[in-house]
Amino acid sequence: MNFPKNLSDKLEIRRQNKSLRILPQPNDLIDFSSNDYIGFSKSEAIFNDTHQFLLNYNIKNNGATGSRLISGNHTLYTETENYVAQFHQSESALLFNSGYDANVGFFSAVPQKGDLILYDELCHASIRDGIQLSNAKSYKFKHNDFEDLEKKIVNFNGNSNDNSNGNEKNAIIYIVTETVFSMDGDCPNIEELVAISEKHNSYLVVDEAHALGVFGEKGGGLIQYLQLQDKIFARIMTFGKGLGCHGAVVLGSDELKSYLVNFARSFIYTTGLSPHSVATILMGYYHLEEDKKALELLRDNIVFFNQVKKMLYLSPLFIRSKSAIQSVIIPGNEKVKSVAIALQQNGFDVKAVLSPTVPEGQERLRFCLHSYNSKEEITNMLTLLSSFVY
Repeated sequence: MNFPKNLSDKLEIRRQNKSLRILPQPNDLIDFSSNDYIGFSKSEAIFNDTHQFLLNYNIKNNGATGSRLISGNHTLYTETENYVAQFHQSESALLFNSGYDANVGFFSAVPQKGDLILYDELCHASIRDGIQLSNAKSYKFKHNDFEDLEKKIVNFNGNSNDNSNGNEKNAIIYIVTETVFSMDGDCPNIEELVAISEKHNSYLVVDEAHALGVFGEKGGGLIQYLQLQDKIFARIMTFGKGLGCHGAVVLGSDELKSYLVNFARSFIYTTGLSPHSVATILMGYYHLEEDKKALELLRDNIVFFNQVKKMLYLSPLFIRSKSAIQSVIIPGNEKVKSVAIALQQNGFDVKAVLSPTVPEGQERLRFCLHSYNSKEEITNMLTLLSSFVY
């Protein structure tokens, strides 16, 4: 079958740059690559509880049958959204089919023409895709650089008084960041960011995809851990990481929920999640309430990992992180792939992150830590890494 030459050429460039993506095969290596931070995706207890919950409520539907605005808004949605809102100390919660859907739906619908979106340059692709679909103006600020952020706010506010510039005097400013960045694993100073947003009467939007199940006494995320939930306009939580299942939620006011139901196209024009998927989310939250051991094991492993990498003089190669994501910079696609392969051949599932996913020269190994990784596994893996990079 014929294939367009311009597309073939793009694939060939990827091959030549050693950056062609292929789907990996399942393996039985020691897991240092998945986002299953507290092991919920493998939890037999959650699996069994979900099954029993559906039996108890006599729910035997395999699918939602339509969008939530037509026939797909089954009763489990209301119960789950109410529980999730209460868990996260939010006025409301609206479930989306995925984190990608939530970010694209939110950012394409909420900021309006004449508004301004200022987003961290390392924000996830789903955030940037949503912003591209928005009619608002958008600019990125340097990673976790709030001086650069404030300069852009002041510049916009100054220009907004000049109608010839096309700005409106009452334009809304949205500041967008993540509590844990997916490639670096670092965290911004959220308290400082809240102060800046209040100073400039702007709206703060935070993606907590990699903080759910990691931060907070019950794994509620970094915002709740800092008790700043009332200062945030919207929080986006995704369930494919710490909660070990699928879907996402936008947390905010009742009015925000109503607005998204009416204007977020990725919510309106898609079939809802199945009852089984929604029940799994609810059971996952039940277990977050109860299963503190997994959270403690993960936090212990994060501390231990940082101690061992310091002992092995690896710290200078790593991006500073106190989260479950730890990244060591090894420039060059070929070089970082060779180290990843060597670790895999020794039994450790570690993935290389290549350019263009990250900027050229910032290629890295991305280690994801879990509650089920043993201290011995961490020590052996880092010792091997040390022998490969020094």
